Amino acid sequence: MTALPADRPPLISEDDRDAAVRRLREAYAEGHLTHAELDARLDQVLVVTTRPELAAALDSLPAEKAETTSTIGAAGGRIQRRGTWQVPRKLKVESAFGRVRLDLSRAVIEHATVDIELRLGTGRANITVPRDAVVDVEGLETGWKDTTYKPPRRPRRPGGVKINISGVMGFGRLTIRHARR
Repeated sequence: MTALPADRPPLISEDDRDAAVRRLREAYAEGHLTHAELDARLDQVLVVTTRPELAAALDSLPAEKAETTSTIGAAGGRIQRRGTWQVPRKLKVESAFGRVRLDLSRAVIEHATVDIELRLGTGRANITVPRDAVVDVEGLETGWKDTTYKPPRRPRRPGGVKINISGVMGFGRLTIRHARR
């Protein structure tokens, strides 16, 4: 049995590869790459296996924009977002007590992944996600009631947004449902 060399460069994950493809597309859309350069770099990104090779494919691109977290907060009362609204990549919802209602079914979502962090003391939270969304609630801690979420029985269309819900809920229940249409 042969051992792997200790100084072997770290391998990239599929998430790393997806982020690199997204970064190349953004650079092309902003005019930093020609169509031929985009094609060549995409071909390179899709076959590389290590971080140094991936970094070489992204070399000379402008620095990534800093990702900020948008916060919606209220000491009490109701927090509500519905209809057509822009969903940020990272959303933090804070409330000491009151109700939270987020309806993402008709919202504008430009990211493949959306992280929603809940910091709620008491009160209910209802989140309606797009029909083809994939929801992960593993990062959410609840104090009193469990989260109510039943993934749809029918298989979703590929390419739906992934919604990660994390944070802490004290006394209240989180209900997540998929939009019907």
